[in-house]
Amino acid sequence: MERAKKQRSLAEKINVMRASVMGANDGILSIAGIVIGVAGATSNSGAIFLAGIAGMLAGTVSMAMGEYVSVNTQRDSERRAIEKESAALDDHYQDEFDFIQHKYMQTGIPAALAKKATQEMLQKDGLYTAVRERYGFNPREKTSAYAAAFASMVAFPTGSILPLVSITFFPAAIKIIATVIAVMVALTITGYTAAALGNANRWRAVLRNVVSGLLTMVVTYAIGSLFAH
Repeated sequence: MERAKKQRSLAEKINVMRASVMGANDGILSIAGIVIGVAGATSNSGAIFLAGIAGMLAGTVSMAMGEYVSVNTQRDSERRAIEKESAALDDHYQDEFDFIQHKYMQTGIPAALAKKATQEMLQKDGLYTAVRERYGFNPREKTSAYAAAFASMVAFPTGSILPLVSITFFPAAIKIIATVIAVMVALTITGYTAAALGNANRWRAVLRNVVSGLLTMVVTYAIGSLFAH
């Protein structure tokens, strides 16, 4: 029981960290795109700042609500899967038993040992084992939609601050290039952190994140320049 609680706690923490990192990353990228785009059209610091603030507020609400809906949708899907598997164990136990045994055998376990392992696992915690093997998720792990939404709500404006402050307070002659450099550094950090949380290739994630940020700023600046006066 204590181990299960620790696993749930770890899963919840990882989810909140994921939402925080992705929220900050989106804040950096979205607001950088907005302020660089507006800067391409005008050098008016007030207009640039106002556009950035408007984007920050809209993005904060959007990210929080999106994370809340996403997590709840995932939980609804998992709940339906648990209900479906519970009914399958009641009505078609042997089919589920054979499925799990065959899955174990595919990993190289001999048939007799796979059968014994399946019997023991289903006797110990049938629903947990069947859901994990059939659908690939841990039914004991519960993700908080409120925690994820709150993490995004805080992280998005936090990430937004960097490009907004850079474009507003750097001297006019260097504000765009300074903002681009600051955003690239920030995206390197968030890309690396997100990859570390997901146990993915760190530098590939960093490269992908930085390139997407640069493309965003180039495109928005080019569009803003079309309306320059």
